[in-house]
Amino acid sequence: MPHLASWIRAKDEPWFRRSFGAHPEVKVWNAAEGSVTMGEMHGLLLTGGPDIAPEFLRQEIPDPSVLDQDIEPARDRWEFAAMREALERELPIFAICKGLQVFNVALGGTLRLDIPGHDAPEMRDRDVQPLRFDGTATHRFARVNSSHHQAIDRLADGCLVEAWCASDDIIEQMRLKDYPFALAVQYHPERGGALYAPLFADFVSRLRDFESSKVSG
Repeated sequence: MPHLASWIRAKDEPWFRRSFGAHPEVKVWNAAEGSVTMGEMHGLLLTGGPDIAPEFLRQEIPDPSVLDQDIEPARDRWEFAAMREALERELPIFAICKGLQVFNVALGGTLRLDIPGHDAPEMRDRDVQPLRFDGTATHRFARVNSSHHQAIDRLADGCLVEAWCASDDIIEQMRLKDYPFALAVQYHPERGGALYAPLFADFVSRLRDFESSKVSG
């Protein structure tokens, strides 16, 4: 059984139960509810949440008022530590929304701390934002359900952008090059149903492969 480490807010749990419903062989360990032993995990899932706490950012913050007031330093501490261990062990990594931002910052990148036009109510659950793609992207969606007020500024070294918002070039999908599987998306595939099922199926296949390699090794 593949074991997956994550930190998932209570309000997001139903979405992820549905997303992994087709993959009952995966055991999701939620660090928001208790201790997770990363050495026993076969992958890492970074999910949505409030802004990253200032102490973890790699940049100046000219106007702290633009940051969420409900930041969670304990969560950030766990996620950055989990990311380090996942990279050391070359675990499969899938990062969503805030997760993409944690992914980029953990690898040395920076963020645009407040952007216009990406948090309209209709963007939360409906696939209304058009994308354009790099030719190497495996997963391509013409429109996505992306809602956020921060975005990538300086892309971390070693990363490749796979998709941008078609109207303003905000980065919406990226991956870590020369790594078995590390994909990050700014949109919310867990909320989108069958359209995004191939993303989760791909990730789960990587979890199974990693588990198998450790068993056979």
